[in-house]
Amino acid sequence: MDLELAGRRALVTGASRGLGRAIAATLAQEGCSLALCARGAEGLEKAAAELRADGAQVCAEPFDVSDTDALTAFVNGAAAELGGLDIVVSNVSAGAAKDPGQWQRSLDGDLLPFVRLAEAAVPHLADGGGSIIAIGTTNAFDTVRPASANAYSAIKAAVLHHSAALARTLAPRGIRVNTVSPGPIEFPGGDWEKIREQRPEVYAEVLAKIAVGRYGRPEDVAAAVAFLASPRAAFCNGVNLVVDGGLVTRVQF
Repeated sequence: MDLELAGRRALVTGASRGLGRAIAATLAQEGCSLALCARGAEGLEKAAAELRADGAQVCAEPFDVSDTDALTAFVNGAAAELGGLDIVVSNVSAGAAKDPGQWQRSLDGDLLPFVRLAEAAVPHLADGGGSIIAIGTTNAFDTVRPASANAYSAIKAAVLHHSAALARTLAPRGIRVNTVSPGPIEFPGGDWEKIREQRPEVYAEVLAKIAVGRYGRPEDVAAAVAFLASPRAAFCNGVNLVVDGGLVTRVQF
């Protein structure tokens, strides 16, 4: 299927590794020009250089998306350099570490960057064709292991709700808003690689619950993002697309 993404302009946050890197690569393969950001300058420049070597137009800037002024400036600068925006992917997360600061950290690192990113991007998105996608998690709506009572899960649930509300608010302008919620995704340096090495009993327990018999890969999530971002998904708005290999057992009405 031709996703009709050639020539589209996409902005991806948290794009230096893992899910963000795979999303950027998939969109580039589909013919998008890219604006990428991440906190680490070295990893971001490496990712940008690799994508440019494959023929993509890429602008990249290292900064922390919890800095609202820096985030807004990046969105405006990216739109100016690319000649506008068609696709915006909010991929950053503060992670699921449990400590006294987890609630504020998750608010500042997961929810507010999505809120501010959407606010900054909307003026640049093409009416009748813009797409905003937030990366959620199955932990946001399912409390079986590996989920537990923590800020990460609760704040990601807020991301899902805000995304759905934005979908209705922006629909009259032809701007769609959707969410992709991954289950367990394994990649070098990621949480599930660390769990496999440090807590193999947990890794094996979760693997046994995944219906397709394997952990997810970043490319699995990236493919879902590319579809929802594309004109082929023009009638998908307010969707939470679950990419979990069948881990979640509830019926997804």
